[in-house]
Amino acid sequence: MSEEQDIATNEAATAPAAETTGAAQEELQTRLAEAEAQAAEYKDQWLRAAADYKNFKRRVEIERAELIRSASSALLLKLLPVMDDFERAIANIPPEIAETPWWGGTQLIAQKLRTILESEGVKPIEAVGQDFDPNLHEAVLYEEAEGQEGKVIAELQKGYKLGDRVLRPSMVKVGRG
Repeated sequence: MSEEQDIATNEAATAPAAETTGAAQEELQTRLAEAEAQAAEYKDQWLRAAADYKNFKRRVEIERAELIRSASSALLLKLLPVMDDFERAIANIPPEIAETPWWGGTQLIAQKLRTILESEGVKPIEAVGQDFDPNLHEAVLYEEAEGQEGKVIAELQKGYKLGDRVLRPSMVKVGRG
């Protein structure tokens, strides 16, 4: 074989190999681009799932806090009539009983109940002498009172707040001029 024939045979053999290499590279580039696009899509989905999970955890914590707050406010509402009864008893105690040790113990129980309510964030609503506020007071009676127009002149039942929320409005008598 001549040298020219060897060169022609080698060129013929390398030409399909070069074409095959170019096609293979093009196919690899296409597959790489598809894999990168898929990886970006998976990363985006993962980031969304992580954000959804974080939002879910925050929502569950808020709901749990609200559930605890509503459960405790329901219990506190049930305790308020007991506090009212103690306060009425203390206000109307006969003098002969007021000097007994038993009555002193009863007053301590009332003080403990007040302390428990305060530790839970329950505070009495100031009413007498204040301007009537329908958000805090429930007007039960209106009475003529010179110079007391729109003012609370008597508290018939004490109202309470739990934090900034009204737990129970004060039942009041309002003056009108």
